[in-house]
Amino acid sequence: MIERLCIVGVGLIGGSLARALREAGAVGEIVGASRNAEHLQRAVDLGVIDRFDTDIAAAVRGADIVFLSVPLGAMRKVFELIKGSLAGDAVVTDGGSAKACVVTDVEAVWGEVPAWFVPGHPIAGTERSGVEASFADLYRGKRVILTPTASTAAEALQRVRAMWQATGAVVKEMEVRHHDEVLAATSHLPHVLAFTLVESLARMSEQREIFEYAAGGFRDFTRIASSDPVMWRDICLANRDAVVAMVEHFSNDLDALTQAMRQRDADAILKIFADAKAARDAFAG
Repeated sequence: MIERLCIVGVGLIGGSLARALREAGAVGEIVGASRNAEHLQRAVDLGVIDRFDTDIAAAVRGADIVFLSVPLGAMRKVFELIKGSLAGDAVVTDGGSAKACVVTDVEAVWGEVPAWFVPGHPIAGTERSGVEASFADLYRGKRVILTPTASTAAEALQRVRAMWQATGAVVKEMEVRHHDEVLAATSHLPHVLAFTLVESLARMSEQREIFEYAAGGFRDFTRIASSDPVMWRDICLANRDAVVAMVEHFSNDLDALTQAMRQRDADAILKIFADAKAARDAFAG
């Protein structure tokens, strides 16, 4: 049972965590924090949080678990704000999509990675954002990756694991750098491709006709291009090396397909498509 949970950044991710824990009866009081009082009041009105404070340092006082759900570019500032205000037994975790940069930020503020810090990443979300988009089942059956460091206390790790399990999530552990490489391939690259495709087509002179005749496949593939641009800018910068490596890898494969089409190499084209179908069918199954 979490007696008091403080969520810094009550949007889709933080709001869904609050709803899930409340529905599971796994939390007592939920305190929201950010600089936007109007947004936080909306979270209160929706029953997502019990109260809020725009003074983030004040909001975390007395909380036994603090969840940071802010853009990666804002993490270090939040760490600076909460330093000196955490309860003695508090555990802090986050939901950032890249982990090495978060570990670097907490180390820069505290001079080390504190034993009470558990880096984490829920692999769940939608293209919508804001507390209005939050819902209790967002994490049910989804993976949450925890990336404890050598400094992370076993008790802190267990408390964060139990929190996510209460939401119905499947909790896994992974090394920080490996997480960033895997997510660059499975999450960050697809978002980069979707954003780039839509932006490229939007600049074409016949853009109105292109989007008018777009079919379901286009909508499915580009759905994630409706995600928060600021958040994804921060992710691309925070996990730059891994994302650039994946973009270059994909670019080489796209060049190979382009060359096969230029040469009318039916066998090469068929092999690429057949291998892709087999891999996708296995994943979906």
